[in-house]
Amino acid sequence: MVRISLNHDGNRLRPRRNLAGGRAFACCLSLCAGFVWGADFEDAERLLRQGDYTGAVVMAESSLAERPYSLQWPVYLIEGLSNLGRYAEARTVLTNALAGESRSIALRWSGREVYRQLGDQAAANRMTDEIIDLVASRPWSYRDASDLVYFGRAALARGADPKDVLDRVYAKAKQLDPQARGPYLAGGELALDKGDYALAAKQFQEGLERLPGDPDLHLGLARAFAPSDPSLMMASVEAALKVNPNHIPSLLLLADYAVDAEDYPEAERLTDHARSVNPYHPETWAYRAVLAHLQNQPGREQAAMEMALKFWTNNPAVPHLVGRKLSQKYRFAEGAERQRQALAFQPDFLPAKEQLAQDLLRLGQETEGWRLAEEVHQADGYDVAAMNLVTLKDAMAKYHTLTNEHFVVRMVPREAAIYGDRVLELLDAAREHLTGRYGLELPGPVLLEIFAEQQDFAVRTFGMPENHGFLGVCFGPVVTANSPASRPGHPFNWEAVIWHEFTHVITLQLTRNKMPRWLSEGISVFEERQASPAWGERLDPDYREMILGEDLTPVSELSGAFLAPRSEKHLQFAYYESSLVVEFLVERFGFDQLRAILADLGGGEEINAVLARHTLPIAELDRAFETYARETAAALAPNLDWEKPAQDSILAGLGEEAWELWAKTRPNNFWVLLRQAQAHMDAGEWNAAAELLELIATAYPGFAGPDSVHLQLAGVYRAQGDTLKERAALERLATCDDTALGAYQRLMELGAEAGDWPLVESNSRRYLAVNPLVPLPYRFLAQAAEAQDNPRLAVRAWRALIELGTANPAEAHFKLARHLRRLDDPSAKRHLLQALEEAPRYREALQLLLEWEREEAPVETGEAGT
Repeated sequence: MVRISLNHDGNRLRPRRNLAGGRAFACCLSLCAGFVWGADFEDAERLLRQGDYTGAVVMAESSLAERPYSLQWPVYLIEGLSNLGRYAEARTVLTNALAGESRSIALRWSGREVYRQLGDQAAANRMTDEIIDLVASRPWSYRDASDLVYFGRAALARGADPKDVLDRVYAKAKQLDPQARGPYLAGGELALDKGDYALAAKQFQEGLERLPGDPDLHLGLARAFAPSDPSLMMASVEAALKVNPNHIPSLLLLADYAVDAEDYPEAERLTDHARSVNPYHPETWAYRAVLAHLQNQPGREQAAMEMALKFWTNNPAVPHLVGRKLSQKYRFAEGAERQRQALAFQPDFLPAKEQLAQDLLRLGQETEGWRLAEEVHQADGYDVAAMNLVTLKDAMAKYHTLTNEHFVVRMVPREAAIYGDRVLELLDAAREHLTGRYGLELPGPVLLEIFAEQQDFAVRTFGMPENHGFLGVCFGPVVTANSPASRPGHPFNWEAVIWHEFTHVITLQLTRNKMPRWLSEGISVFEERQASPAWGERLDPDYREMILGEDLTPVSELSGAFLAPRSEKHLQFAYYESSLVVEFLVERFGFDQLRAILADLGGGEEINAVLARHTLPIAELDRAFETYARETAAALAPNLDWEKPAQDSILAGLGEEAWELWAKTRPNNFWVLLRQAQAHMDAGEWNAAAELLELIATAYPGFAGPDSVHLQLAGVYRAQGDTLKERAALERLATCDDTALGAYQRLMELGAEAGDWPLVESNSRRYLAVNPLVPLPYRFLAQAAEAQDNPRLAVRAWRALIELGTANPAEAHFKLARHLRRLDDPSAKRHLLQALEEAPRYREALQLLLEWEREEAPVETGEAGT
């Protein structure tokens, strides 16, 4: 392992012996004038950056023939030949240059990459060692920015501390020559390797401020943005290709994106372009192997793998890349197999070990998964993903585990005690319904992990603490989900989320994880709506406008709609549209055909071919679905006029005269009616407001959300003191809105006042499906359970109240004890004693204790007579 030390003696850095026994070395970082390139060097550099690799090779060969002792022309020639896949020729140039006893570390770093591509790892290691030896023995000779970068890269390859290299070597190189591209590239790539995307973006952006046309810097920035902002990623990679249309890493990043979007023809086109530049590029062929595998073409996959490993036959990066892409398609078992192959090639290849750890954790093979994550962290303390996983493992050691025959649920202890039983109850209901509906028997228990902290959920799910709005994720036999506590101020229905994710368990099992994202998400949202009329995405005025406008995506392109949505609304619309496709398939072709589609996908068949067999050829299906979607959208409240004013300013309250003129000709317009009703409410004209709101509610009964007409109607009737009509309006809202906490609470209050305990119970349950971590709904639920003589339900409510910290713990323990006693639960007496501990003079508790003691007292009998 290399250790970098900075012992200052003027501007020189002395070597310090590695206490672990490593070889001593040093680098000289004294300020000096850099090497002055000639105009022909600049021309060669320009040709390479623009992707004219053949032109660069011709120029370098000609110049090298004229100046055979040049140190720079062999480097350019090797780079040009390597970009064209002419690795053997590049090696010849290298060996000829080295034969002149060249001390160029730039040449040796180029040589290291050539030897690696040819599979000669021993020679590549020799180049790395020679770089370190040369700098250690002659530090004054390697004092410009580019040499420092080569030295830093070599030091990293030999195990130097990454932070030392970044802070002491690359930073010094930037200081020596702020216009040099090498320090920004090397620093950014180092940050990318460690998973620190924010630092990587900073490094590449700094470089682009000085070198705005550099394709490698644009690509680096694209890679930094890729996990978090696809639109910025696309802009950056397009900037790289504008400068260099033959930039293979940029072409492959676009191919990667096309694979994610299931646009396999586009990925084929991009890799074809890359192959035309370099016929032997290993990553290009690795992507071809991915495409062949995803399209169930084993012969093509094998041929592509052979080409990817043609020269470097044990290149671990090839199976690692293939496996990573398979895992991104949720094919974790197949992905794990490729990572094991990569580790067989190179046991210390940390990217494969880290990906294997993630794959195994998602497959539920936790013992080995956590062990591998710990090994990666021990080997590389700067790897962000590994550090996150190790930290998460320590946090999850404190989680409580709930189990039954079919499920293992992990939650923080407090939440497990409050609503863990309901989680298992819901999972059992989902399993019973969905396994029968889809004709599937699950092979083993399903693991569900519920996280009270969003960051923990994101690390467990994605490896990084950023969560881009996901509430739950299913990997197959493993599901992760946010708890209601993780999103304060942003309520969601956690029961709907779990039903949605368990549907994924079913469909992924049926298809062996071989299904497009749109179909997977579409079925889950569709099944939400089947389970409850309030669950799942549903048609609303916004979606109506999007469908009838320009936002409908063809079925053949629908998976891509999830990758780079223009807004959060567009992402949610992708879920809704996918569910609408499923609804269309079921209505038009029958549910049995949907099951047949899933079965064929599980056999490895391509989605368009499967759809054509069971429905229509994909082009016809696109057209048929578009017609269905537009008809569905047009059928939303058809008695209302949905036209909007031409100018948004009118709706914003400007141009009142224009608005009134426009409104007079449209008495049945949705927007007009809403605006007029609001004006009446603002004026306290409740009867007029109610008349208009009832008109909208009758025409559009499914109007949900915080602006729902039902909620406004309830407010009007409450202002009028008409409790019955208020209740009716709230009940209509509760049946179509799964997060209407205010409506649920008011219905609980109205139900309790009227003694309508089924109403109280149903709305308590609705409230708890959104927020089970507050006392209010449990108190109403306890009242309803007692009024309906349901001791089991009462026990659940009082236990939750005790866990949440009720204001009257004596009452809670007493009530719980009384209900537990009816159920012959041995813990009843403990709770009774706790009630008396809280309130020693609690009369009812004392009476119950006396009754208990009398019942338990032994019966005395007289002696038997003679």
